Amino acid sequence: MIKTAKLYSFILMTAFVSFLGFVIENVWLAFTKGYIDNRNMTFPFLLGYGLVVIGIFLFFGTPEKLALFGRRIFKRTKKRQRYLIYLMIMFVVVCAGEIILGKLVEKICGFEYWNYSALPLHITKYTSVFTSLGFAAAITFFMGFCFYPLLEMFSAVPYEISAVLSRLLSAVMIWDMIHSFSKMYKTRQLNVKWRKQIRLKNNENIQTAK
Repeated sequence: MIKTAKLYSFILMTAFVSFLGFVIENVWLAFTKGYIDNRNMTFPFLLGYGLVVIGIFLFFGTPEKLALFGRRIFKRTKKRQRYLIYLMIMFVVVCAGEIILGKLVEKICGFEYWNYSALPLHITKYTSVFTSLGFAAAITFFMGFCFYPLLEMFSAVPYEISAVLSRLLSAVMIWDMIHSFSKMYKTRQLNVKWRKQIRLKNNENIQTAK
């Protein structure tokens, strides 16, 4: 039961981070393009974010307890240096992850999932120094200051409630990801179900001013 309860805590963490990823991407869209959308999913969960964070924890630990495949490393290194090392590792992980995912979707589904070619210091069209550093810094902060407190909070959820929520959220997120990517594979385009314009485009602002 203890191991099962721990698994449920990780599933709840995965769901939380997946929802957080949905929010972060829409905040970025709101500031850069003036709209928000469903991010190709039916429900507000981007499962990739949740799985990546759990994977990072299992493989690299946290900045406080830096590890490699579960074995502690840099035990005698100062705290500030461990955070810097962790940041550099996350930078490489983000760069590699974005390139692999971007190329994979383009190869299988036949379209560009995103394109950073217009950004300075881009590394291929699927990642850039600035975006990868931003994600790496966010991950480092989250893993250093938020991961364990959130895990403790999810662990405190009563077992029966945790079991129901974990199973329900797992089913929803897995079904949604499979359904959405299957649709994108068939249609060869993004799965845009809704889009909300939250500010006018520049040309619309000019016309209004006239």
